[in-house]
Amino acid sequence: MKGPLTNKRIVLGVTGSIACYKALELASKLVQNGALVDTIMTKSSQEFLTPLAFKSLTHRDVVTNMYDINSQFAINHVGLAESADIIVIAPATANTIAKISNGMSDDSLTTTVLAAKCPIVIAPAMDGNMFDNPATQNNIATLISRGIFISGPEYGRLASGLIGNGRMTSPKNLVNIVTTTLGSNGDLSGKKILISAGGTAEPIDPVRFITNKSSGKMGYSLATAARDRGATVTLVSASNMLETPIGMQTKKVKTSSEMYDVISKEIIEMDAIIMAAAVSDWTPEKYSSSKYKKNGTENWSIDLIKTTDIIANISKPNLIKIGFAAESDNLIENGKSKIQSKSLDLIVANDILDKNNGFESDTNKVSIIHPNGDVEAIPTMPKYEIANEILDRMIPLFNKK
Repeated sequence: MKGPLTNKRIVLGVTGSIACYKALELASKLVQNGALVDTIMTKSSQEFLTPLAFKSLTHRDVVTNMYDINSQFAINHVGLAESADIIVIAPATANTIAKISNGMSDDSLTTTVLAAKCPIVIAPAMDGNMFDNPATQNNIATLISRGIFISGPEYGRLASGLIGNGRMTSPKNLVNIVTTTLGSNGDLSGKKILISAGGTAEPIDPVRFITNKSSGKMGYSLATAARDRGATVTLVSASNMLETPIGMQTKKVKTSSEMYDVISKEIIEMDAIIMAAAVSDWTPEKYSSSKYKKNGTENWSIDLIKTTDIIANISKPNLIKIGFAAESDNLIENGKSKIQSKSLDLIVANDILDKNNGFESDTNKVSIIHPNGDVEAIPTMPKYEIANEILDRMIPLFNKK
């Protein structure tokens, strides 16, 4: 499946910081996501790494000298700037940041940046005291005022042995930032979407609770895919197993009642809701503030009461509502029943007895059911791809509301 970075032209600027080894991982991840990566190495960065390392990963020539007659960019020094969809400078030294802030163009990288009209992401990497210096802070403020995105630096152990702000943003997070930046004009641009994820936990006593096997992976995949396509995403998560994704607002909850309260408040601003969370159908009628003891008892019972059906009780004019149906039998029949009773625009049904898909798995196989009874079977694929299949079918619904 075509991803958000497929065939995107990304200029990767690498400057002379010890953190430039991380740029190799970044280049590799961008290429793995389908991007065409053109690397520009400053003279000082070549003291740490060779151009061959980047060429081996990107399978493209590396620009090292603005006046190299053998370079494909020798005549047109702004060729990369004109063709780039985005420029990422990682790591960015204090020296390079100062040059860009002051409009200097004395090498291939600064010349490219000065000529660029595409988005620019800069990931500073330097000693903490250098980063905190007023001169550096003023330079960064200038870049931000020009619309350049500054990522980091992160807090941690630095090359000097000191602890502080100065570490380059991780390659994984930079890939997410690049994807989000390029997706800002995607087919969901301007849409506000609330997505729920994970399995709620209904407390019995201070140590016991009722929950389910949901990992939250499907909901997180939906949130990430929607973000990558330009949506403003609010993720309401009952999962603590997954890393909080960047580029979206995340609300953490535990119980079904907490999820209902948060969604009820957030839904006012939303254009769509995708209820991917596995919300408990039942909750203990009474919560014990002290731990239940065995005390020789052979049997133990608790009274359960129904929880609020969140998506059935959420409504606002023109709101698109997409639900999930996790079923062990009569998959399609139960899905069709729920799409009517809950007034949904789509429902995504999956078989919880399929051991290779669904809960806790990285893949899924679903049936997308429409209000008119039409059913589309989506074969097994990674959950991110399933998410995009669902979003593909959601987009036309905006024109019908």
